Amino acid sequence: MPWFPVKKIRKQIKLLLLLVLLTCAAWLTYVHLSLVRQGRALRQRLGYGRDGEKLSVTDGRGIRAALATQRAEDSSESREEEPVSEGQDPGMLFPRGAGRPLVLNLTRQVPAWREEYKGQVNLHVFEDWCGGAVGQLRRNLHFPLFPHTRTTVKKLAVSPKWKNYGLRLFGFIHPARDALSHGLGDVQFSVASDDNSEFWLSPNESPAGAQLMAFVGKTGSEWTAPGEFTKFSSQVSKPRRLMASRRYYFELLHKQDDRGSDHVEVGWRAFLPGLKFEVIGSAHISLYTDESALKMDHVDHVPQSPASHVGGRPRQEEPRADMLRPDPRDAFFLTPRVEPAELESVLEPCAYAPTYVVKDFPIARYQGLQFVYLSFVYPNDHTRLTHMETDNKCFYRESPLYLERFGFYKYMKMDREEGGEDREEVQRRAFLFLNPDDFLDDEDDGELLDAGLGPTEAPRRQGSRQLPAPAAPSEAPATPAAPTPRRSRALSWAARQLPLFLGRAPPPRPEARPSKVYVTRVRPGLRAPPGAPPLGARGPPWPPLPGVFLRPRPLPRVPLRAPPRPPRARGHRTSSPPATELRALAPAPATQESQEGRARALGLAAPTANSNSSSEAQPVTSFLSLSQVSRPQLPGEGEEDEEEEGDDDEEGVPGDENASEDSEEAAGLVRGRWREDAIDWQRTFSVGNVDFELLRSDWNDLRCNVSGNLQLPEAEAVDVVAQYMERLNMRHSGRYALLRIVNVEKRRDSARGSRFLLELELQERGGRRLRLSEYVFLRLPGARAGDTEEDRESPEPAAASSARPDGRPELCRPLRLAWRQDVMVHFVVPVKNQARWVIQFLADMAALHARTGDSRFSVVLVDFESEDMDVERALRAARLPRYQYLRRAGNFERSAGLQAGVDAVEDASSIVFLCDLHIHFPPSILDGIRKHCVEGKLAFAPVVMRLSCGSSPGDPHGYWEVNGFGLFGIYKSDFDRIGGMNTEEFRDQWGGEDWELLDRVLQAGLEVERLRVRNFYHHFHSKRGMWGARSRKAARKEAP
Repeated sequence: MPWFPVKKIRKQIKLLLLLVLLTCAAWLTYVHLSLVRQGRALRQRLGYGRDGEKLSVTDGRGIRAALATQRAEDSSESREEEPVSEGQDPGMLFPRGAGRPLVLNLTRQVPAWREEYKGQVNLHVFEDWCGGAVGQLRRNLHFPLFPHTRTTVKKLAVSPKWKNYGLRLFGFIHPARDALSHGLGDVQFSVASDDNSEFWLSPNESPAGAQLMAFVGKTGSEWTAPGEFTKFSSQVSKPRRLMASRRYYFELLHKQDDRGSDHVEVGWRAFLPGLKFEVIGSAHISLYTDESALKMDHVDHVPQSPASHVGGRPRQEEPRADMLRPDPRDAFFLTPRVEPAELESVLEPCAYAPTYVVKDFPIARYQGLQFVYLSFVYPNDHTRLTHMETDNKCFYRESPLYLERFGFYKYMKMDREEGGEDREEVQRRAFLFLNPDDFLDDEDDGELLDAGLGPTEAPRRQGSRQLPAPAAPSEAPATPAAPTPRRSRALSWAARQLPLFLGRAPPPRPEARPSKVYVTRVRPGLRAPPGAPPLGARGPPWPPLPGVFLRPRPLPRVPLRAPPRPPRARGHRTSSPPATELRALAPAPATQESQEGRARALGLAAPTANSNSSSEAQPVTSFLSLSQVSRPQLPGEGEEDEEEEGDDDEEGVPGDENASEDSEEAAGLVRGRWREDAIDWQRTFSVGNVDFELLRSDWNDLRCNVSGNLQLPEAEAVDVVAQYMERLNMRHSGRYALLRIVNVEKRRDSARGSRFLLELELQERGGRRLRLSEYVFLRLPGARAGDTEEDRESPEPAAASSARPDGRPELCRPLRLAWRQDVMVHFVVPVKNQARWVIQFLADMAALHARTGDSRFSVVLVDFESEDMDVERALRAARLPRYQYLRRAGNFERSAGLQAGVDAVEDASSIVFLCDLHIHFPPSILDGIRKHCVEGKLAFAPVVMRLSCGSSPGDPHGYWEVNGFGLFGIYKSDFDRIGGMNTEEFRDQWGGEDWELLDRVLQAGLEVERLRVRNFYHHFHSKRGMWGARSRKAARKEAP
C-alpha cells in the first residue's frame, strides 16, 4: 500500500479548503462571463436584465424577446449580447421558429472617417417602385446596393415632391454636448413621414449593430403630417443614453406611393419634461463615406445593416399566381433526351408546308401581326393570369359593361319551387338574348281582352318567361273595341335552340296557352309641363335597327284600384326644380282607344286618364335598366296597396328599389312605411359545364393580356400520343414505356393538318428515364403539299393520301423540322448607362449557367459608351461561359446595337436571341429557345409578362405583352437572309422596329412560334435617366 500523507493533510486542511473555494470561484466567474457575452446571463433566470429592468417573456417558439432598453455605455461588449433589436419582430430573424438566426451579410468594418464629412449624410434613391410600406422597399430588386441615384442631404428632413420612390439615408449622428448633462444623457428620437418610415440607430459606429428605434406604420396606409411627431406610439423611441464624444451610425428608410405629401423627418430631444422634438440639423450629422468619385457598379462601400435585410423577404405562403406552382415543364430539360437518330424511322417522312405561311405575299407595314397564330398547349401550363382577373375580365366573351351590370347570371338556371313562378328569369337576360316566349303576340292580346280576367284570376303557366313592361292601370276593365290587329311578323320567330353559353334551351311552346297578365308599378320621373302634348300624340320615331325592338310591347292593363284623386303639387327636397302640377285630362273613350292603338303600333305605352297618365309613367326603354323595372304584383298585394293608397298619393309614388333611400329622403317619409325586399336564401340553381377555352381561337388576340396559352383538348392530345407510342413500340419492340405526358403543343392548319411537338417522359427497359421531344405532323386525308422546292424534293407523292384503312389522319415525320439540342444561343443586348440593370442581368445569366450546367450560350453586350460603370470589367468578373464586349460611340440606338451584336457572331448555324436588359429568365429558357427555332422553318417570339410597379417575380402582378415582339429568337442564317435590322429607318427613333422585322420574317416564309412562357418576366422600370437622357434641372445648370 503506498504511503499517503494523512497527518500533513490534517494540519493543512484549512489551506486546502481555501484553495478549493478559490478554484470554484474562479471557475464560476469564467462561466458567468462567458454566458454574459452570449446574452444568457445567469441572472436572467430571475427575469431581470443588467440594469434591473424586467425582460419580456419568451414566445412559444423559444425565441427570447428583446431587452426593454439598452445602454450605450455597455456598447463595448459584443453585439451578440443584443440578438434582436428593439421594437423588432423576433420572427424576422428566426423564420418559422428556426433555432438559428439568418446569416446576414452585415458590414462590421467601418471605413475611415474624416472631419470634412460633417454637415451632410448619404442619400440613396430607389425610383419607380410602388407601395407605401418599407417592407416593399426591401423587396426591390436593387435594394440596398444599386440605387437609382446617389446624393447627399444637409439635414434629416427630405421632401423631393415625387411619387413611387424609396429613400435610404445613412451616416453618423454626433450628439450635442449642450443637450446632455456633462456630456452624457438620455435622448429620445421620433420620426414623421408620409407614407411609412423606419429609424434605426446603432449603439456605436458599426452598421451591424443597428436597432429599430421608431417607425411610422408597417402596412403602407399609415402617415403623419409634417412635424407630427406624436401621432403614433411607435414614432417615439425609448430614451437612449448617448455620449457626446462618440458618433453613432443611423439609418433612415422611407417609402412613398403616388398619393399624399411626401416627406420624412427625424427629430430628437433631451429626455426632460416639456421639451419638444427638433429636426436633426447639419451640425450633428456626418457622411458615412464619400461617394462622389465612385461609379454605380462600385458597391463595396455601401453599408449593409439589419435595416436593409430584416423583413425584406415575404413569408412563405401559398402562391397567389397559379404559374408559380411547380410544373414538370420547368425542369424537364434536365432529363436525358432520346437520341434523334433512334426516332427517324418511327414515322414515315412527309413534306411540311402549312398554308398559313405567307411567303412572298405582299404585306403592308406592321400587317404581320395579323398573320401570327397561337399554338395549343396540353396539359394546362397555368399561364392564364387568374389572379389579375379581378379588374380585367377580358378572357370572357361578355363586354365589361355587361358583366358589371348582370354578372354571370345568364349561365345559371334558377330552380323554381313546385307550383311557383320564375320571376327572376327575365332579369338574368340581356335584351339581345331574348326568347320568343318573352313577347306577347297579338293573339294573346285578343285572348286577354276577351277574357277580362282580374289580377287574382290570371292562371300562371309553368316555365313561362315574363317580360315586365310599363303599363298604366285604366279606369275600367278593358274590352275589345276593335278587331284583333294583324300579328306582327317581327315577333313570329321560329323556335330554335339557344347557344351553349346561354344555358338550357327553352321548352317548346304549347298550342293552347293561357292568358298572360302583367301588373307593374309605374316608374317615377319628371312631370311634363302644362300644355305639353300627350305621349301618344308625338310623331312616329324611326327605329334605330330594323327588326330589333328596344322597347317592350304594350301589355293589357288590368284595373286594380279605383280612379285615384287628381294629383296635387308637392315640394321636393332635392336639388332639381319643383315639379309642375299636371292636370289629368279625361278624353272620350274613342279617343283613348285610338291613342292606345297608335301607341301599340309604335311599341309605346298609351296614356290613360288617371294620375299615372302623366309623364311619370315612362316606359322602360331596354332590358339594361333592370334595376328600374319592378316585379309583377302578386295576388294579395292589391289589398295592401289599396290601404296605403292615400299615403302614396300624399307622399308620392316610390321609385325603383335601388333609389328607395333617395326617394325616401326626398319626400321625408318614415322608414317604417316601406317594405324591405325579401331574400330567398333557399334558392338553388342549375348550371351546365361550360368550357370557355372552346370559345377561343388561335388568332393572335391583341386585346386580352391576361389570358394564357390556348388549351388543347385532352382527348386530342392523348390520341396523338397513343398513335406515336404504338409506332414507337412497333419499331423498337416495346423498349419504351410511357410514364407521363409532360407537354404537347399543336399548331393547327385546317387545310393540310396539324403540327405537334411531343414531349414525353419514357421509361427505358433497362430502368433509365428518358425525354422524348420531337415534332410530328398529323396529315389530313387527301391533303396536298404545296408547290415549293421542299415539296418537289421530298419523297412524298403529289397526291398524298392516308395509309390508314379507316381514313383517319395519320402521323408522319415532317421533313426539315427537327430541332438541335447542342446549338449555341447568343443573347444580344445593347446597353447605355444602366449600371444597376447590367449587374442584375449578368447575375441572372451566371445563375442560369449554375442552375442548368449549360455552357452552350454566350452573352453579347453592345455598350454605347456607358459612363456609370465599366461594363467590360463587369463582364470579366461575371461567371459566364462565354461573352463578347462591343463598344460603340454615339447615342443609344437599339436597332444598330442589335445589328452590331449579331454581326459579331461568326457561326451562321447558331441562334441569336434579340434580348432586353430588364428580363428575368426561367431556367428552361435555353431549352425553350432551341426547341422553337428551326433553321429555315421556325422563329421564336416568346410572350413575356410585364410586371407592374412594385411587383416582383415572387409575387407577379402585371400582364402579358401581347403586342411586343422585341424578344426574338432566330437562326443567324435566317436573320442575314431577311436583311437584319432596319438601321436606316430606325436610327433616331425607338419602337416599331420589332414589328417591321416581323413583317420581313413572315415574308421570308418562316413561321413565328408565339407562346407565353412560364416565369418569364419583364421588370418594371421607367424611361427616366435611360439612354443618356438629361433632366431639366441638369440642363438648366449646364446652360450658360
